[in-house]
Amino acid sequence: MVKDALLHIKTLNLEFKSGKTVNKVLQDVDFFIRKNEILGVVGESGSGKSVTSLAILGLLPERISRITSGAIYFEGQNLLEYSQDQLRNLRGKDISMIFQEPMSSLNPSMKCGKQVTEILLRHTQISKSNAKNEVIKLFNQVKLPRPEAVFNSYPHEISGGQKQRVMIAMAIACKPKLLIADEPTTALDVTVQKEIILLLKELQQQTGMSILFISHDLSLVSEIADRVIVMYKGKIVESGSAVEIFKNPKEDYTKALIYARPSTTERLAKLPTVADFLANKPMSQPVTTAERNESHRKIYAGTPLLEIKNVEKEYFNSVSFFGKAESVKAVNDVSFSIFEGETLGLVGESGCGKSTLGNLILQLDKPTAGSIFYKGTDLTKLSTTQLRHLRKDIQIIFQDPYSSLNPRLTVGRAITEAMQVHKLYNSAQERKAEALKLLEEVGLLPEHFDRYPHEFSGGQRQRIGIARTIAVKPKFIVCDESVSALDISVQAQVLNLLNSLKNSYNFTYLFISHDLAVVKYISDRLLVMRAGKFEETGEADAVYENPQSAYTKALIKAIPQGI
Repeated sequence: MVKDALLHIKTLNLEFKSGKTVNKVLQDVDFFIRKNEILGVVGESGSGKSVTSLAILGLLPERISRITSGAIYFEGQNLLEYSQDQLRNLRGKDISMIFQEPMSSLNPSMKCGKQVTEILLRHTQISKSNAKNEVIKLFNQVKLPRPEAVFNSYPHEISGGQKQRVMIAMAIACKPKLLIADEPTTALDVTVQKEIILLLKELQQQTGMSILFISHDLSLVSEIADRVIVMYKGKIVESGSAVEIFKNPKEDYTKALIYARPSTTERLAKLPTVADFLANKPMSQPVTTAERNESHRKIYAGTPLLEIKNVEKEYFNSVSFFGKAESVKAVNDVSFSIFEGETLGLVGESGCGKSTLGNLILQLDKPTAGSIFYKGTDLTKLSTTQLRHLRKDIQIIFQDPYSSLNPRLTVGRAITEAMQVHKLYNSAQERKAEALKLLEEVGLLPEHFDRYPHEFSGGQRQRIGIARTIAVKPKFIVCDESVSALDISVQAQVLNLLNSLKNSYNFTYLFISHDLAVVKYISDRLLVMRAGKFEETGEADAVYENPQSAYTKALIKAIPQGI
């Protein structure tokens, strides 16, 4: 064991059992964290990052997991020899964890303040009367606006960034010696992500705690970590200082993780994926300015496919003391056009009105004012029956493919059902043949037709969602944060797929995201939205290279660039 280590995971081997199949999940994983140090752990889904963190806390599923060898030393004591009572006393007090998804980690039926209070009452001698004051102090420490109001709010009443701050307050409440942050910023806006990173660094400096920071984004990890380890298929393939790993990676896998993220300085025709890089496939050529200008000349020579004119969406809050309802304009007098064959990027922070605008275009919500014309027809004036017929032309790819797929339907059924609803093809055999063709087109296999959604990875499920969306041959597709929760390498695969399908079928996309680097890469034009209005519009590269708005500049500055 390393002498000055707070935590030392020593040659850990772990396997999962599924029926008669045994999978080696961790193989000879060996690393340590010193006191007052931030260690970054980076790798794709399935690399073993989160499993390692769960092993530390003794939270692995008992029936299907087995540690075959190794040890986990914390302050010199092997945690694998601890009883469940000893581990319970350790969790939250000496070792705390911030989970990836705060909405599913926080109890939806309990107010935020009470959830943090519970931790203090469980692990400290504080009285109930003093606990609230301590929680308010913690909320101030993690820079939550209106801490008193958040204390009395349920999780669904606050934003994603605020929920993550509540989780951090809960994690640091008992002044832990080790904080495990498992993908704590994955689905957050770039500006909120930057705030959380700075907050964690500040808290670490104030308290002297150690942090195990887990992410799939090497650029992000390099901005917070002192040292970095890179995991791939349950093994550590590279380790070193953050500067060494990011500036001079030795392993091809590490290089692949760096190159898979869309570049902010050049536009490649096709993003390099991890698989491409490891197979030594040649890098795609950059798209020249002349090629891009010619493409845009063709797109904008036509008439708009979709025209949005003076659209507004107003929501009403609870009635005030004097009986007057308070209103919020989620979308405020917005006008723009989308041309056939175009990818229009829509970017902005959570709560700016991006998804609301997408829902208005899809007629999943009705605008308070304004018109939405599709091929000259005002969608806001159509009946329910007329809209149902139009659903074939206007489709959506959702952010979370798992919750948007019916877990009881096989993949094949999910795809052919959409065809059947819109009376496409003459028989079940024809629909199946088309579905198999679509699966192949999105990079899946024929045998996947009879499998269920839970049998696939996140990236594969997103491909299934795309196959289901294009099964009805739409003209216009809203991509609502459709790559935000994916690994860097899987994200590259899906972005390449969307571009390829656009070229094959002449699709038109409204691409909604909070990640400006991704939006810039895939878009022809860019709309920057803030508080229901457009801050800035223009050709994507031009907006990025010469932003006019202070808000756009802030979004660009917040993109993780690495060391």
